Amino acid sequence: VLLVESGGGSVQIGGSLRLSCVVSGNTSNRYFLGWFRQAPGREREGVAAVAPDGSIHYEDSLKARFTISKDNAKNTLYLQMSSLTPSDTGMYYCAAGVYVADFFRASEYNFWGQGTQVTVSS
Repeated sequence: VLLVESGGGSVQIGGSLRLSCVVSGNTSNRYFLGWFRQAPGREREGVAAVAPDGSIHYEDSLKARFTISKDNAKNTLYLQMSSLTPSDTGMYYCAAGVYVADFFRASEYNFWGQGTQVTVSS
């Protein structure tokens, strides 16, 4: 499985960004797909995830501002982010897992993209 993220960039406080992740492979619909982020000096943390059955899961503190979605026809995972603050700055990663019990535990995902940088500043 190959994951390729895009859509990161620099944005002002209060702005929005939409990240994309193209997932290769004919069986991509069978994977758990998730978005993670990592700020400098901090551990990678889960943001949102989509299970193969279509159920969606969010880290509680982010669900009011972030929306995850998936376009099966395009094999693409999205993360719409709004009302961004400097604390949202970091590298954002797309991940795929064969079986995931804890949606927000990075170690449970088998495949990772290279990441896309998001920087929020005034």
